[in-house]
Parts: sequence; structure tokens; C-alpha cells
Amino acid sequence: MKKLATYAIASAMLGSAMFSSAAIAQQKIGVVNVQGIYQALPQAAEIQNAISMEFKEQVDEVNMLQRDGQLYAEKLQRDAATMSAQEKSELEEKILSVREQLSQKVQPLQQNIQRRQNEERNKLLALIKQAIDSVAAEGEYDLVLDAPAVVYADESHDLSQQVLDQMGKLN
Repeated sequence: MKKLATYAIASAMLGSAMFSSAAIAQQKIGVVNVQGIYQALPQAAEIQNAISMEFKEQVDEVNMLQRDGQLYAEKLQRDAATMSAQEKSELEEKILSVREQLSQKVQPLQQNIQRRQNEERNKLLALIKQAIDSVAAEGEYDLVLDAPAVVYADESHDLSQQVLDQMGKLN
């Protein structure tokens, strides 16, 4: 009786494994390199340029502060032997002032730039997602995976170029 039950269970498991592999074999799977598509789009470069222009004044101000601080530090190092104690003290205060101003400006600036980049990247990624959905629906794909998550895929499953073409149609 135990052997019969063991055979029945084994047969059921083998049958379900065969059925599930047959179901998987019938699925149509595609692969898309989303990052590669993003980088290939001219809009990505345009976004970067627009953000650079948007924050140009603030970046220039930070760069000027960094140069000033560097000049003060070099002057202190170079001329310390010939400076009076008061001149050294004044120069050290200028260096500390520049450092404080930098610490107050750099981090918020970096956060603002990062926030804007994320906003614009997410808008473009939404368009890429629309193009992927369109290509997948048109090609009747059951599953589309991001290429970096896939260990191996035949090139015939790569839909990246089709998605790029679809992005051209969306614009």
C-alpha cells in the first residue's frame, strides 16, 4: 500500500512538472535593456543640459567659493613665515568662513540637482515603459524582462531596438 501511494505521488509530481514546463514553453518572453535605451535617447542629453543650465549660477557660485578657499589656503601656506599673527588669524578666519559657506551651499545644491534629475528621469522612464508596453502588446509577449536581470537571452528575444523605434514614434 505504501509503495502504491509513493508511486501515485511520484506520478502526480512528474505529470505536474511536465504540464508546467509545457505551459512555460508556450510563453513568449522578451528582453529589453532599459538603461541602454535611456542612454541612447537624445532627450536624456537634453535633460542633462537643461538641468545644468538651470543650476549654472549656483554651481558657479560654489566653484568660486572653492577657488577662493583654495587661494586663501595656498597663501597661508606660502606666506605664513612672513605674516604677522594678526594677518594669519584674519586669513584663517576667511578660510573658515569660506568652508562654512560651502557647507551651507553644496549639500542643498546637490540635493536639488539630484531631485530634478530624478524627476526628469522618471518622466522619460514612464515614456520608455509606454513604448515597452506597446511593443509587448503588438508582439503578443507574455513577459518582458530588463536585460541586466537576465543571465542569458538569445538576441532574437531582445526588443530594445523595437522599443527605441517606438519611442521615436511617440515623440
